[in-house]
Amino acid sequence: MPISVQNMFKERKFPFLFAFSFLLISVTILLFSYSSSSPSLLLSTNFQVSDPLPPPPRPLPSRSPNNVPVSSTKPVSKTTAAASDVDLNVSLDIKWENCQLGPLAVDYIPCLDNWKAIKELKSRRRMEHRERHCPKPSPRCLAPLPIGYKVPVHWPKSRDMIWYGNVPHPKLVEYKKEQNWVRKSGDYFVFPGGGTQFKNGVQSYIDFIHKTLPAIKWGKNIRVILDVGCGVASFGGYLLDKDVITMSFAPKDEHESQIQFALERGIPAILSVIGTQKLTFPDNAYDLIHCARCRVHWDGDGGKPLLELNRVLKPGGYFIWSATPVYRDDERDSKVWKSMVALTTSLCWKIVAKTVDSTGVGLVIYQKPSSYSCYKQRKEKLPPLCEQKTNQNVSWYEPLSYCISRLPVDRMGNLLRWSTPWPQRLSSKPPSLPSEPDAEDIFIEDTKHWAALVSEVYLDGLAISLGRIRNVIDMNAGYGGFAAALIDQPLWVMNVVPIDAQDTLSIIFERGLIGVYHDWCESFNTYPRTYDLLHASFLFKNLKERCDIIDLAVEMDRILRPGGYLLVQDTMENIKKLNPVLRSLHWSTTLYQGQFLVGEKGFWRPSENDNRKET
Repeated sequence: MPISVQNMFKERKFPFLFAFSFLLISVTILLFSYSSSSPSLLLSTNFQVSDPLPPPPRPLPSRSPNNVPVSSTKPVSKTTAAASDVDLNVSLDIKWENCQLGPLAVDYIPCLDNWKAIKELKSRRRMEHRERHCPKPSPRCLAPLPIGYKVPVHWPKSRDMIWYGNVPHPKLVEYKKEQNWVRKSGDYFVFPGGGTQFKNGVQSYIDFIHKTLPAIKWGKNIRVILDVGCGVASFGGYLLDKDVITMSFAPKDEHESQIQFALERGIPAILSVIGTQKLTFPDNAYDLIHCARCRVHWDGDGGKPLLELNRVLKPGGYFIWSATPVYRDDERDSKVWKSMVALTTSLCWKIVAKTVDSTGVGLVIYQKPSSYSCYKQRKEKLPPLCEQKTNQNVSWYEPLSYCISRLPVDRMGNLLRWSTPWPQRLSSKPPSLPSEPDAEDIFIEDTKHWAALVSEVYLDGLAISLGRIRNVIDMNAGYGGFAAALIDQPLWVMNVVPIDAQDTLSIIFERGLIGVYHDWCESFNTYPRTYDLLHASFLFKNLKERCDIIDLAVEMDRILRPGGYLLVQDTMENIKKLNPVLRSLHWSTTLYQGQFLVGEKGFWRPSENDNRKET
């Protein structure tokens, strides 16, 4: 018999009524949501905005670390009308020219090759001429290709051999022929794995370090390394097999193109020098620092160069110094060693090992203290402890300090201990996370967001050939989530934290990744044609207020290899501004989901040469 609503009230069936009403409302909402969703839109030409991905588990509580509202960084939930108005074939009418610098143009680095500014320097005693001197305005010329340039040898073969025509600088072969740095063999440069201090090869040297101090466990407690005066970076290149990532650096000096060799090989490296300014790394970043005959006068300028190493070395971290003062006793070496003993003692560094191998080459291993007890017990408080920081100071054009950097503390003021071992530290809570209540939630959701975006869009949805990608820059790295999501791919990522973004570089290093500070209104410290992929997630928001997007496009064209990719996630307003500039450079561009612009650089230069061929 039918049951009327009136009878249901009489029989007090209120629970049933409530459940029925809730179900009716839910179905109505579901039907309304389905009817309002948009189908895919076809772009002008033949580009399609694909169906969106499901968003991350939930919106992030606040803002992403690159200072962009987190809702903007999720995959789009529906296509926008603006996307249908984009004509990717539109190009600006710019008359591009090659840089008119003669044979030096192919390797032009604007902020390191500003010869006018270098000539005007009052002193070069402290390597001022190797530091950055950026021209104003930024030059809008293009670096030409070397004659005979080819698509680089792919990793891992590139670790041991590269095309001679891509880095045609034979000077280093002759200069270091007795030390097995590099040899020329036909159309290739080959790298035997030798070095000034690697008489039996770099692999034997690496094993010798571990044997000397078993507490150094490669790929576990030692994950991120700084190699000072790295040569062609064979030390860092061979440590990659042990899950160690090394930031190899050296200046642009008479050791012709050593960093260019390293990057052409697919080994992480950057041009830098310990001169008058701080390195572009955060405090307490590296697990270990290495110097093998790196030609740095550590006791110079009152010991400021070694104080700078102390700043970027973690508490409890190691400094390995392999140089003649360690194992020779002639007058000059003895004097340097005596000075080094006095300086390291004043820094409370402890010698934990000192030895000589079978070839007669020796090394000493120092360890930085992890507490203040030694500092307090010093009779002479020189160098003094640095003043307590009230806020984080980005080391960008900052002068070297004559003080001992303070040890890191957590939000409660307790000293931080050694990082979680690799690989757990990649996903563990970083000690330097902000103290806000939702900071950990933001970090966790940021990690999930990038894992989903990389897996479902970058790797599956975009037409990018990963087999061609080895060297990657994340131009606005945030917490390093993009690099973390790519950790199982055969590539490495230089994480860049812009100077006008939230300072997250300490967190990136705590995760076992590497990176630098940089201002993208200026040129990056690398040679032309050294990266395969540039990734820019909402980079242009702050930049467009300080510099011209054309200048940034010129810099991206300079550092990207022919055949390399630019991947931009940004607003349609910024994509519309950038795309015509890229097209004027003869790049091909495609648009995905209305917010991902993919640009591919070709071999075009303003003056074409038949010898420059795509192979």
